Amino acid sequence: MEVGPRSDARLQRVLTAVWSAADVQGCFGDRSREPQDQESVECTVESLMRFGHLQGQVRLPTGQLVVCGCVAILEDGADTIDWLDFYIPLGALDRTGIVYHESGQQFFRSQVLDDWLAAVGTEAFRTADFHAGYIGWETSGCTDAATLNGRMPESRGIGYLLPQDGALRYGAAND
Repeated sequence: MEVGPRSDARLQRVLTAVWSAADVQGCFGDRSREPQDQESVECTVESLMRFGHLQGQVRLPTGQLVVCGCVAILEDGADTIDWLDFYIPLGALDRTGIVYHESGQQFFRSQVLDDWLAAVGTEAFRTADFHAGYIGWETSGCTDAATLNGRMPESRGIGYLLPQDGALRYGAAND
């Protein structure tokens, strides 16, 4: 998610909104240990900066409880933008049976997962607006809201969540 201009308060609102919208269980800072093997941490920007990533568990549309995580990307420079990436690790996806590749060629796309992530983003936007959201495999840096200028690309290799008239519009990947 392209959160917007550098602001810990704005980043915190989006982090809290995403965690709530996805109904993430727990918040943990150590990616090398299972959630049940560690103490919880607060779901805050401060914890995110301290640990680099925050982890939790989320129930996917298929019913499986899997690990999820988020990482913040804070740009440096004159026109700084904060980003928040919410993700399901591939190892966790492999155990769910959700197909995101075919014929040995990984294309990292799942309609079920994409639609679920779009619903999470849409729900989060209701309480914490952000500039745009991108759904797919490693979408950071693919584009930005300023480049899109409020227009949904016709041909989309990733999913887009773009604010329009106070609501969030979802354009699923279509190529």
